[in-house]
Amino acid sequence: MENYVCIHGHFYQPPRENPWLEEVELQDSAYPYHDWNDKITEECYRQNAASRILGPTRKIIDIVNNYSKISSDFGPTLMSWLQRHAPDVYKSVLDADKKSMETFSGHGAAIAQAYNHIIMPLANSRDKRTQVIWGLRDFEHRFGRKSEGMWLPETAVDNETLDILAEHGIKFTILGQHQARRTKRIGTSDWKNVDKGKLDTTKAYLCRLPSGRTINLFFYHGATAGEVAAGTILQNGEVLARKMAWIFNESSEPHKLAHIAVDGETFGHHHRFTDMALAYCLHFAEANNLAKITVYGEYLEKYPPADEVEIYENSSWSCSHGVERWRANCGCNYGRFPSGMQQWRGPLRDAMNWLRDRLAEIYEEKMKLYVGDCWLARNNYISAILHRTPENIESFITNTTGKDLEFGQKVIFLKLLEMQRNALLMFTSCGWFFDDICGIEAVQIMLYASRAIQLAKEVGQKDLEPDYENILQNAPTNLKEYPTGKDAYIALVKSVSVDLNRVAVHFAISSLFTEYPREQAGIYCYSARTDIFERSEAGIQALVVGRTTVKSAIVLEEYTVDFAALYRGDPYIIAAAVGRMPNGLFTSVRQYLKKAFTRGDLSEMMRLMNTAFGGHNYSIWHLFKDEQRRILYELLETTWLEIEASFRNIYEHNYPIMQAMRGMNMPLPKALSTPAEFILNEDLCKLIREEPTPLDRLRILADEASRLSLELDKPILQFEAGRKINRLMTRFADSPQDPKLLETIEATIRILLTIITELNVQTSQNVFFDISKKTYPQMNQKAQAGDAAAQKWSEHFRNLGQYLGVSVQ
Repeated sequence: MENYVCIHGHFYQPPRENPWLEEVELQDSAYPYHDWNDKITEECYRQNAASRILGPTRKIIDIVNNYSKISSDFGPTLMSWLQRHAPDVYKSVLDADKKSMETFSGHGAAIAQAYNHIIMPLANSRDKRTQVIWGLRDFEHRFGRKSEGMWLPETAVDNETLDILAEHGIKFTILGQHQARRTKRIGTSDWKNVDKGKLDTTKAYLCRLPSGRTINLFFYHGATAGEVAAGTILQNGEVLARKMAWIFNESSEPHKLAHIAVDGETFGHHHRFTDMALAYCLHFAEANNLAKITVYGEYLEKYPPADEVEIYENSSWSCSHGVERWRANCGCNYGRFPSGMQQWRGPLRDAMNWLRDRLAEIYEEKMKLYVGDCWLARNNYISAILHRTPENIESFITNTTGKDLEFGQKVIFLKLLEMQRNALLMFTSCGWFFDDICGIEAVQIMLYASRAIQLAKEVGQKDLEPDYENILQNAPTNLKEYPTGKDAYIALVKSVSVDLNRVAVHFAISSLFTEYPREQAGIYCYSARTDIFERSEAGIQALVVGRTTVKSAIVLEEYTVDFAALYRGDPYIIAAAVGRMPNGLFTSVRQYLKKAFTRGDLSEMMRLMNTAFGGHNYSIWHLFKDEQRRILYELLETTWLEIEASFRNIYEHNYPIMQAMRGMNMPLPKALSTPAEFILNEDLCKLIREEPTPLDRLRILADEASRLSLELDKPILQFEAGRKINRLMTRFADSPQDPKLLETIEATIRILLTIITELNVQTSQNVFFDISKKTYPQMNQKAQAGDAAAQKWSEHFRNLGQYLGVSVQ
């Protein structure tokens, strides 16, 4: 008799990319990180790739990759982002899967996920099939093997979805305990209804499907998974391990599997540092022979199901009403707005379903010109999505159509496929999960809808937007400024729509402040080739006039634009752009603009930019968000300096009185504390970023902040301090026996810990742990032999270990 433990982490982030730019733009709510993907990567995904196991003294005794010991699924949209922005984490996930195959009898720990997390029972058969195919192809592309299982978003399930999984070779999926309707022993006819929470979850079940196919199902232990998700048993890894082992008591099976499934973000993001509880749980279970660690594929091979099961169709793990959370005002909510205030969900679902069907009609009609089976072409489009190189796109077009298409036909062909890709993305489940249609998740799926509508119009069909908006008008919001979904769509979605002209405008305005290469300047998923570019300057004023050809890397479309942009020396920027003019006319416009600029005739320049470019005027509002923020801050630099000088004057001239007030335990008035906090935060950040950091000055500022009891900007200081230590430790990894560098790191971290107690030093801990295994034993041996330099090095190294929380053995 053997007992097994398996913990499954469902790792997923919704696609957050701007549909026109194919990148995630700045999200202020994730401060001090760039966006939520960035923030959650630091709090969860990177932490689990190198999780700490603490010893009795609460110091790190080992660092492990949790992904090699747990079952997991990583959403394709998340993996795509990790590959571009956190390649080290991406590699750790893939390496862990390879290692897990050695551990678990050739079975990998990772399984696939339906492509972009749609609620499968609410999708039509075509979309279900594409979601499965794209999810599997994405998995095989990244992990280099076929997936044995597939995670269903929100564990939302119906028999048709299971049948499609089985059709594509999937052996198993994971559902919630409450999703089993009845069971029986294989070969018998004695079905038994499952009472709520009474299903034996310690074994696999066979599910027979209407087509005659079968699939294996695992049902995770609901109560324990709920406690883990809530964080109530994640403060101690031993408690989690014993809680998992307690599940064995509920079954008389000879080979019991205690398993749970939770959001992977539970371990680090939802509950900070609980990746360590997960690591210690698995360590404790193995070290104390509570159970063997396994994954679903290995367990299934060893112990095939002896029981059959039927499921509750249209059920899920996060809605007690089945799948109503994604189409109705069922009462489920996230907490921002009261339960029962989600009447918008139905109209939003109606709008998306209507749009999907209209887009399908356009797609089928237009694709007849290029392929025999347009839906097979969509299923195969994933091969182009995974490799967006010009060569691969050309190969995909040729192989799919079997024709030598003209350039314009290629553009239309790709636009039709992109229209369908966005039609899938607009059903991402998060759009309905939260509390209001004005939330960033619902706005995101409406952005995808807007992009699909735009593409449909561009391939020559009627504008679907008015009818789509009219359906959204039936969706009441919870915000006064946007009474209906239509109002939210117009304000929050249509305003950010992008075309090639808008990309050219971005290029024109930003070229006032950025020097772009002439041949090919990258602007997100576009390139700009500049044929003409003239810059004139007068003091701090600048005028740029030029011609650029913008090209989309996604649909290959090109557009040539003539532009002019003027910076007057204040935040006032004006630009004008229009499709390519006749060469002679544009030469005259350039000459007139340059003459007007040279003589400082602003009104004449404004008149010329308005008339010559057809009244198409633009401003800093038309920059994409990241560049807009960068340029605004650049324009405000003089203002920042003036504010800083004013605050510094207040701080320095009133320092004695502030010191006296604190000496008498008097609180500082805001008029004094606010300038002081601003100056100390600014100076501390500058010193931390400085190379090398002047430690004496840093110590003085840290003491001043403490003496005056000032409130520091902890998020940004924590961010900057963590980066500083990690940079120093990365250098130390290259020169581990450098005594001066070691002393510098020790002194730096000692001072920084007086400013902020929690530092994100995971990279530093990884480096230190590696050096403690490779270099420290040699240096310690020399120290014991009487080597004075080695003795000094060893002492500083042990001190650094104390600061980093790593045990030196």
